[in-house]
Amino acid sequence: MDYLKKALQTFNGGDWYGWKKISSDGNKIPNSERMQYQHIKIIKDGATIPSEADVNAKIQELKDAEADAITKKASGKQKLLDLGLTESEIKSLIGV
Repeated sequence: MDYLKKALQTFNGGDWYGWKKISSDGNKIPNSERMQYQHIKIIKDGATIPSEADVNAKIQELKDAEADAITKKASGKQKLLDLGLTESEIKSLIGV
């Protein structure tokens, strides 16, 4: 998952940003290096670039939520196993 892009989408109502192609010193930014915080550019009127700390906090929040979902899914599967369901029954119910 591209956490930076997902985090940026939570600010300014969605599609507000793009990526600079030319650095401030006039050099082309290689595509492999463009999608970084320092290369964000605003493409929507009224949008502002959130602080790097805010973006990093949102990224951590997304990672924590994803980890929590994985943990809950594993816990739910184990509870179903404890109730006596087979692996194939659980897979047909929840896909894992």
